[in-house]
Amino acid sequence: MPTVLCSPFSVAVIETPVRIKFLVQPTRPEWVEQAIAHLDTILLDHSHCERKAAGVAINLMFRYPSHKPLVDALTAIAQEKLDHFRQVNQQLERRQIALAPLSAPPYASRLNAAVRPQEPQRFLDTLLVCALIEARSHERLQLLAQHCPDRELAEFFASLVTSEARHYGTYWYLASQSFGQEVVAERLQQLAALESEILSTPYPLPRIHS
Repeated sequence: MPTVLCSPFSVAVIETPVRIKFLVQPTRPEWVEQAIAHLDTILLDHSHCERKAAGVAINLMFRYPSHKPLVDALTAIAQEKLDHFRQVNQQLERRQIALAPLSAPPYASRLNAAVRPQEPQRFLDTLLVCALIEARSHERLQLLAQHCPDRELAEFFASLVTSEARHYGTYWYLASQSFGQEVVAERLQQLAALESEILSTPYPLPRIHS
């Protein structure tokens, strides 16, 4: 990929809280406490998240097959997401946790419901929703790496942080290249406010995006 524009998702690497620009609110401490108390469930949900993220990247390539920069970038993301899926599943096996379905929080469905149906707005909104989801994943993996009492699992979460930052930066970059930074900044602000509002009502069960 060409040299990217300066991403708005600049990260201040501090112990706690983790703050990422354009995530309107940082994760509340209660989520960290809930996640650490239910690590097996969080890890299983993480597996589902990586699989779904790979599917999202692949579906976008099918939807916009003539957009070569997108296809090139999302091919790499899909491959990396599937590799993360494999790695998470190895951690599940280490902890003797069987793969199983989980109920999904309303987080992704409510964000996707805000995507406007007509093109090119649909394209813009989809890229920015993906960027926000990846940004929140990045933030929460950092929190898990900082607070997880299982040293090997903490190191595993930490090993994924850089790639998650790259993923949300890629989605932002693709949007900025197609629509310009001013248009992207305005719409991103709107969607980021919604993202924060969704998380303001905690999902009662432990999930990566709850």
